[in-house]
Amino acid sequence: MHSSLIFDIKRYAINDGPGIRVTVFFKGCPLSCVWCHNPESQSTSVQKMYTQEKCIGCEACVEACEQNACVLTPEGIVTSTDLCILCGKCAEACPTKATEMSGQKLAVQDIMEIISREKPLLDDSGGGVTFSGGEPLMHPELLIPLLDGCGQMGLHRCVDTSGLASAKCLLEVAEKTDLFLYDLKMMDPDRHLEYTGVSNKSILSNLRLLAKSDVDIIIRIPLIKNINDDNQNIQATAEFIAALPGKALGVNLLPFHNLAAKKHQKMGSHYDSKRFGEPGQKRLDQIIETFAGFGVVASVGG
Repeated sequence: MHSSLIFDIKRYAINDGPGIRVTVFFKGCPLSCVWCHNPESQSTSVQKMYTQEKCIGCEACVEACEQNACVLTPEGIVTSTDLCILCGKCAEACPTKATEMSGQKLAVQDIMEIISREKPLLDDSGGGVTFSGGEPLMHPELLIPLLDGCGQMGLHRCVDTSGLASAKCLLEVAEKTDLFLYDLKMMDPDRHLEYTGVSNKSILSNLRLLAKSDVDIIIRIPLIKNINDDNQNIQATAEFIAALPGKALGVNLLPFHNLAAKKHQKMGSHYDSKRFGEPGQKRLDQIIETFAGFGVVASVGG
């Protein structure tokens, strides 16, 4: 079993819930969305990332590597995946941060200390803490104590999730959460499997279950042109949300932005960015109108 890793902690976040927030990003996700803007979040393991433009060719990383895995070439530093043990010594030695390690094991106390330093600002802005990823529900052994700690500090707690987890885990987390940001990718199960690698059966079932609770929920829909912005998917999504039990849920539409290309380059992985596009304003207006026809309030961003 993999240990829980954190790949980023973002201070002064303003798009992950109300007010100014600290957003904690867990590493590891059961989905593998082909358009994911945080591809480094999918693996549960530490990963090495390299930015050639930042490299000054000083060879500090080469000297620091005890495995002789790093070599300076005309194209920059090349790392042998057969020799590299992901110890991170090359990243520690790099003066320009051209080499970075994605994924760090942090204890609950370590994360709570970071959060506590931001508490005055969070309180003043009506903000709090958001747990995102990757998928935070994959890591209940770390997530639940963090939710408890934030609750004891009187901080607003938000969980940004794909919804793919056991119902037991979801409900346990819901008891300690003030707001869920719940992602819906697409309704057709075959297309969902094709583009995310998993079925959406549990995701939809869990959303129905969560909607019966008192917790606040905002639905988030990443919109990718020619992938999930078609009329059939939008109408099916609006109909599903309108039929959920409990109070009416708002929808945040998140148009695709090509943020992943640079990260895939850092990771040395292939990414065909030409497959994806951003819906235009006219299409976004049409989608908002479709949701309104089902009594669902949708807006861009959030």
